[in-house]
Amino acid sequence: MNHSFLAGAAQVDITPPLGTIINGEFVAFYAHTIHDPLFSKALVLQNEGVQLAVVMVDICAMDKEFITEVKKDINVLTGIPGDNVLIAATHTHYAGSILDLLGGPCDLPYRKNLGKKIVQSVVDAKNRLEPAKIAFAAVDVPEHVVCRRYFMKPGYKAVNPVTGELDIIKTNPAGGEDYIDRRASEVDPELSAVAIQSMKGEWIGLLANYSMHYVGDCSNGTVTADYFAVFARHIAANVKAGESFVAMLSNGTSGEANIWDFLQPDRYPKEAHQKKEVIGRDLAAKLSNALQNIKWETNISLSANFSYVTLAVRKPSADEVEAAKKIVAQTDYRLINPDVEAMGKIYAREQVFLNEYPDTIEFPVQALKIGDITIGALGGEFFAETGLSLKKNIGTGKYFTITMANGYIGYIPPAHEIEKGGYETWRCRTSHIKEEGEDIVRNALFEIAK
Repeated sequence: MNHSFLAGAAQVDITPPLGTIINGEFVAFYAHTIHDPLFSKALVLQNEGVQLAVVMVDICAMDKEFITEVKKDINVLTGIPGDNVLIAATHTHYAGSILDLLGGPCDLPYRKNLGKKIVQSVVDAKNRLEPAKIAFAAVDVPEHVVCRRYFMKPGYKAVNPVTGELDIIKTNPAGGEDYIDRRASEVDPELSAVAIQSMKGEWIGLLANYSMHYVGDCSNGTVTADYFAVFARHIAANVKAGESFVAMLSNGTSGEANIWDFLQPDRYPKEAHQKKEVIGRDLAAKLSNALQNIKWETNISLSANFSYVTLAVRKPSADEVEAAKKIVAQTDYRLINPDVEAMGKIYAREQVFLNEYPDTIEFPVQALKIGDITIGALGGEFFAETGLSLKKNIGTGKYFTITMANGYIGYIPPAHEIEKGGYETWRCRTSHIKEEGEDIVRNALFEIAK
């Protein structure tokens, strides 16, 4: 039997200190409570001279420039080429900020320290390489993911804060539940996983994927890895893994998918942190059952394909920029309260910043192949439509997409969803790619993953 396949996993604590800026909301918050630790979790695979690394970081988002520098340091210390390294954010909204998102600025000291810790997690994982076997598992778990975009009944006004016009779609219609007509699109219910054990049968690591945004069942300023950590804790217990086991849950194509269910609002506990506990525990239970029927492989090939595609930027017109500047000049953003009235002011600031963007950007697209398993990686937030199409057309059914990977430029919805409007499409620094962008990215990933 060929035992040239090696694997190692490790995690490094990246919990920010109290007072660190927390982003992911319309305004800045500051860490006041540490509910559970945050980690950079790394998995390194090696076979016949080829090495791959997958790193999941408990953070909302990381920009391409930051990740590129981290990959350079990883290459220096481990020899793993940057194109063979996938670094992604889980997208918890309760972690330290390393880039400017909407009203949440970057915390520079945290950014400076985080890169070193991500590198260390990969170094540690490589140092733990040992003969290993690998398997793939998947199970549908539709009960914990819903489309958060809704068609609304006549009489409801879904105002677009960028244009001032009415959208066809309303995202997260809090307070407008009586006007909901129906959900706007299909979500991806599949929970997938790459499982790894040593040749002795001891668990090394597990890389799972689920297309649900985050739970968000606690106050802003709380530090927590959200349901991703709950899943990791329970899957480790369920499979009776040792202390060195590293469980990772990546975020799939969840751009329009969450679990803030406005049609069935009472199906989860309301207390802080209890909703994510229910969801993470159940996902772990479902996957644990699926793992009982897996087929282990040892003689596998490894490869990575990485490329960039050029995407055009949606920018405001000259008149829109001038109108936005007038609003910004009259607004004290230190005192802004992120209510409906403030949205126009928040997005006016975005237009001023977006006007300074280049007309095109280079977007990273990556595909890792692990035997007959393929993992796609995209540096933004994509709708389930994108992921479902890729799953249908790539490989042998053993495929999933990790988003917020190798960079972050925000939402890239399909063209027909941009036409409908809704939060994910509002033009800003976190949604600024022209309508054809999603199709370009999807086709590019398909080509390198074939």
